[in-house]
Amino acid sequence: MTVVGPSRKGMAFADRKDAGRRLAARLAPLRDDRPVVLALPRGGVPVAAEVARVLQAPFDVIVVRKLGLPFQPELGFGAIGEDGVRLLDAELVRRVGLTERDIARVEANERRELIRRVITYREGRAPIDIEGRTVVIVDDGLATGATARTAVRIAKARGARRIILAVPVAPSDTVKELQADVDQVVSLVTPPHFVAVGPWYGDFRQTSDGEVAALLRQNASSGVADPALAIDLDREVTIPIDGAELKGILQVPAGARGIVLFAHGNGSSRLSPRNLSVAQGFHARGLGTLLFDLLTPAEASDRRNVFDVELLGGRLLEATEWTCRQGEVGLLPRGYFGASTGAAAALWAAGSPGNTVRAVVSRGGRPDLAGDRLHLVRCPTLLIVGGADRDVLELNRVAATHLDCQCQLAVVPAATHLFEEPGALEEVARLSGAWFEKYLPASDVAVIAASRYSKRPDIRTDQADISTELGFHG
Repeated sequence: MTVVGPSRKGMAFADRKDAGRRLAARLAPLRDDRPVVLALPRGGVPVAAEVARVLQAPFDVIVVRKLGLPFQPELGFGAIGEDGVRLLDAELVRRVGLTERDIARVEANERRELIRRVITYREGRAPIDIEGRTVVIVDDGLATGATARTAVRIAKARGARRIILAVPVAPSDTVKELQADVDQVVSLVTPPHFVAVGPWYGDFRQTSDGEVAALLRQNASSGVADPALAIDLDREVTIPIDGAELKGILQVPAGARGIVLFAHGNGSSRLSPRNLSVAQGFHARGLGTLLFDLLTPAEASDRRNVFDVELLGGRLLEATEWTCRQGEVGLLPRGYFGASTGAAAALWAAGSPGNTVRAVVSRGGRPDLAGDRLHLVRCPTLLIVGGADRDVLELNRVAATHLDCQCQLAVVPAATHLFEEPGALEEVARLSGAWFEKYLPASDVAVIAASRYSKRPDIRTDQADISTELGFHG
């Protein structure tokens, strides 16, 4: 750790570019380690761009959002990041009396903004693969370090070999606390009396979304960044079914090998933070997604509808037919991803006569609710259950014996029903993505579309090291 005294009036840096140059000089010895530079947007991006230039390193963002109290948004009770990562200040949550519903509402809004920023900044490029690499996480400064901790967790989940947190300025107590989370913390200035990051800069004007996207684009076009995908389709949609209009989010990357329709669980919707996070992982693997509301708000208010698997499964079938009418999207092979009661609907629909769905994944599902349709499912089916979700795990074990298809039961150790434990949801996304990659063969249209864009990056298909039970039938 290097300490630099402040200049006049407390300012140590002219602007973020100046701070980036000076930070890059400190990090120059890392060049031979072939690191990847990850910036915390927005302010960290101009700093990281200079670091990446000096280190001749690929450069990307790692997007994190603060979770602010509903009645005092500037005060954070936690943070979320890409890949479903979430950190909560349990003591603050308890002290102010936040309910699970309060947390879910804030998280859903911030998750939507997080995904919007990911799409805006990367312009469809897949995240740079950091597995086995040295990663330098850069911001323009730290205060409490909450967002940095979230970014570190994401980098660890993605397999970083070594993590260095580098900033121009941070309070000394925050630096000491973060040293336990990473391999090294580099801060050029560590003032004993710290108020905010801004006073340490002569020019601390806000960095815009456009500037972030432009800097990332410049790095990608320089040939330093890894090859990437391009977003071909991303829009809000309305699906007319049975006289109702169901809202959805359709996202299909260029060169997609298939499309996965999501069936959410009890009390959830197209805005489910967990499903949005899993969908984001699918996009990076070249899979399109459709997240949609199975019920209208009025229908959802009747709890009987929430557990009407035949109604929900029928809606999923209608949505499947709707995708078939969406131009080239309709030619992509289709899969279902169902959660909780939505998994029962997915299996019910998959067992419908004439359905051509190619693969199904159930996350914490209730396959028993699919009834007589369960034994009619013929497509490869992956059942993912948390090891601590004992009752549901037993239901899935029984269901696996009734499925007359290629079936795999994967148990994520210590995970509960909602997979809220650190790394649990990332395991779900990884296993599901690998399953769909294997069983959704690229169609002719996907191959033609892929040729219009730059070469896709290699996509990992290996599964994480988890406890897995296998049961094959048929």
